[in-house]
Amino acid sequence: MNGYLNESNFMMVEEGFTTRHLLENLLVELCQACDQQAFFVADLGDVVKKHLHFLKALPRVKPYFPVKCNGSEGVIRLLAELGAGFACTNKAEIACVQSIGIPAGKIFYSSPCKQVAHIKYAAKHGVQLMTFDNEVELSKVARSHPHARMLLAVAADSSPSAHPSMTFGATLKSCRHLLETAKEQAVEVVGISFHLGSRGLEPEAFAQSVAAAQLAFEMGRELGYQMHLLDIGGGFPGTEDTRTRFEEIAAVINSALDLYFPDGCGVEIVARPGRYYVTSAFAFAASITAMEEVPAEQPGSDGRWDGGTGPPVGPSPPEPSPCSPPPEEESGGKKSLVPCPDHPSHSSSLRGPPGRAEDLIADGLELPELQVGDWLIFEDMGAYTIATSSLLGGCPQPQITYAMSRVAWKAVQLFQGKPPQTEDDRESVCAPLSCGWEMAETLCVTPVFAPAGII
Repeated sequence: MNGYLNESNFMMVEEGFTTRHLLENLLVELCQACDQQAFFVADLGDVVKKHLHFLKALPRVKPYFPVKCNGSEGVIRLLAELGAGFACTNKAEIACVQSIGIPAGKIFYSSPCKQVAHIKYAAKHGVQLMTFDNEVELSKVARSHPHARMLLAVAADSSPSAHPSMTFGATLKSCRHLLETAKEQAVEVVGISFHLGSRGLEPEAFAQSVAAAQLAFEMGRELGYQMHLLDIGGGFPGTEDTRTRFEEIAAVINSALDLYFPDGCGVEIVARPGRYYVTSAFAFAASITAMEEVPAEQPGSDGRWDGGTGPPVGPSPPEPSPCSPPPEEESGGKKSLVPCPDHPSHSSSLRGPPGRAEDLIADGLELPELQVGDWLIFEDMGAYTIATSSLLGGCPQPQITYAMSRVAWKAVQLFQGKPPQTEDDRESVCAPLSCGWEMAETLCVTPVFAPAGII
């Protein structure tokens, strides 16, 4: 074992014990203690499963987890134990992963727009791999980090419909000029990077981007660069109901890599799967601290007519990290609801905690008539809900309870300490590794009504 994660970092549970069970047990304890603090429950076994599935589906691709997606210590320690690298967007995230012993060689400073102070921090702490997509970024790195190993970021979507302010990466037309400028400034360019984000849900977008990257590779080699690294970014779905889509994406990627970067060509392939790893692993629970009933046929606070109740929930789900993703990459926590049949539903709004009621969490939900002290549970809350800066001493975050089944922990140990297994053995290990994956299909009802009186 690498020593990043041990049994003291999580709660060991038996196979078949789901995150839902753990949430209910914790709610019982909180109600008995009159503690109404919001909290997360994380199934680390689900992350193990995703990692093994990723390696099987994309055997040539090494994952670098984007810390901005979820900077919680349990996730970072587990992925470090499994051998993943980490993509960081600022010095706080670099400090976060290095604080638990991650070596600089496993860190990719992936932000396309970097502060000079953060570049100097990366240089001081040995982080060399980073990206650029324009002359300004190139000049900053040339002045502040002479030993950097740079990837030229190529725009993943150059279609006329792409809004310029929402697109990062150089066009193919400008790649040669940027590579020539890097040569003049003695900056080492080692490869090409692209990032699709949620656009990666269209598998052919990956194939097109890999083809464009191959053209940029040839430009670099013509200029004398030793091009040997391709970063295919992120854009992989993170929930169980899109598993088939992930397989489809993986098949397209493998075909494109075989065509443009065949095995044995000397090019290392990396990716930045974020929500893929953590979305389904986290659930969030928050209690109702105040509520207001809007009279029937009266305009709501937003000027619309609403005849339901509007219970503000506090505290609200945590804000995204300072380097939060564009709108299409924000958390996709489920908003569906299965209300208790004995409770009539009302059109409701959920808002942030007292003092921050302007934070609208959800609007127009059909909910039972709730009371102060009732709990709501949101599932699929692992992506872009936990800010790294808060973990390093900023605003306090809700507590996270980590759990992993004994089978999942055994899989981690086998992954690290035993020789490669046969295909049949791997299939048996990859079966249900988390807290009851075989029951995952039953856990898709969020937010869930949990009256304090029943609990």
